[in-house]
Order: sequence, then structure tokens, then C-alpha cells
Amino acid sequence: MTRLDAAMRATAQSVNAAMEKFIPRSGDSDGRLFDAMRYAVMAGGKRLRPFLVLNTASLFDVPGPWSMPSAAAIEMVHTYSLVHDDLPAMDDDDLRRGQPTCHRKFDEATAILAGDSLLTLAFELVGAAHGHPDAGVRAEMTHNLAVAAGGLGMAGGQMMDLAAEHGDLDLDAVMRLQRRKTGALFRFSCEAGAILARRGGAERDALTRYADHIGLAFQIADDLLDLEGSEADLGKAVGKDAAAGKATFVDLLGLEEARRRAGQLVEEAVGVLEPFGAKADLLRDVARYIVARKN
Repeated sequence: MTRLDAAMRATAQSVNAAMEKFIPRSGDSDGRLFDAMRYAVMAGGKRLRPFLVLNTASLFDVPGPWSMPSAAAIEMVHTYSLVHDDLPAMDDDDLRRGQPTCHRKFDEATAILAGDSLLTLAFELVGAAHGHPDAGVRAEMTHNLAVAAGGLGMAGGQMMDLAAEHGDLDLDAVMRLQRRKTGALFRFSCEAGAILARRGGAERDALTRYADHIGLAFQIADDLLDLEGSEADLGKAVGKDAAAGKATFVDLLGLEEARRRAGQLVEEAVGVLEPFGAKADLLRDVARYIVARKN
């Protein structure tokens, strides 16, 4: 097991334990909602975004109790987006992470409410006084999460993605779309460490550039996996973007150029971490993992 494998496994275990604690339980009729929330977030996943929160925070020696609520929150926002994306009104998927999607396991109404509740619980966590002791930091984290998740971030990017089914996009348009749909949550996750540590200037700028590079690299890798991967490896249907007529990085760049561009983005991401020295080694490792992964 590599250093990164061990670190990602430990992160997943700690984040899962935190989310298990944060999601309520109930013996009343609302228990079905909490069961659906728990089903969605515990269905697997690499916990990549929480990994970025916790490891950017560790650059500045931010205590774990201050950063874990934000790590759990970003995974809940990511999961909410998947629950809603899988609905018949959106991507209409039956499988997610190798298991029935939330609306197939429960029903559409419960899945919508589970997604809504995961999103709002995320804001509860980043704003709660039992997390970071500085109210100003909590307010900035809440604001940044709202921007990342909303119309100027992930949700707006998803709207652009839906519109892409009915029109041709050039490379610049696809990059703008993906910087919002995929990249906005990466940016929040990487800036989180600097915000939690009350750092700004060059350090925060470096983490923002790192996030932008790995966000685009991640999406190019996803496009490659959608073309070359299998449903068994990915735990979801493949080839859906092509079937919907959506332009991808592979369509616009070609297979080999897409791979080259992803590798270039990773090396640029690694380069901007130089001021952090050896403390950023896991962030360098995860940047390279993003383009080498098989699912």
C-alpha cells in the first residue's frame, strides 16, 4: 500500500465516522429520510474532496476538530449533487458506485428530500460553533460553500451541462462549464485550509491555482474513463455523454491530446505547491492519482 493509499483510506474512515455521527437517527416517520441520507453518503466513494480539505488544513497545522466539519460538509454537498443528478429529470441513472441510486433504493420524493437535507446539513456543519472557534472564519466558510454549490458554481455548471445537450460547445465553453460543475467544489476544498488557518495572500492563491488545475484534470480523466472504462470498474453507466451528444474534452482535443493536457495540468498543480515544501507531498500525490485512477 502506498503512502497515498494509506492516507486516503484513513481519511475515508474518519470522514465516514464523522458523517455517521452528524446525520440524525429517528424511530419516527422521518427516519426514512435519514436512512436515505445515510445510504447515499455511505455508498462508497474516494472522499477526495474531504481529503483536500483536511490536507490543505494540515499545511497550516489546523486542528482536526476545526477542519472535520468542513470535510464532512463538502462530501455531503457532493453526494447531494449526485443524488439529484441521478434522478429521472436529470441523468436518469440506475446505478451509483455499483449500487442502486437513491431514488431506486427508496423513491424519487425521498431522494429529493435526502439531497435537500444533505445540502442544508452541510451548511449547518460549517456554521456550527462546535467547529471552528472563530465566527468570522465560520461565516467565510459558509459564504464560500454557498458560492461553490449555487448558481455561480456547481448548480450553474449543471444547468450549462443540461443545455449542452442541445447545442455545440467549443473548448472554452466546456472549460467554463467544468470549472463550475466540477471545479467549484475542488476550489472550496483547497481554499478551506487557508481560510481555516486565517491565511491569505500567496499561500491562498497557490491553493486556488492548485484547485483549478486538478479540477480540470479530474474532468478530463472522467471523460477518458467514460470512453475507455467499464461499468464494473466505475460502478455506473458509461458512454452517457456521447449518447446525449455532449461535447467532452476527448471530443474536442482528441484522445492523446486530452491525456497530454491532463498530465500537464497535474504538473502545473504540483509546481504551485513548491512554497509548502514536503508538507504538501500528499497533495502532490493526489494530483497525480487524479489522472491515473481507474474509477
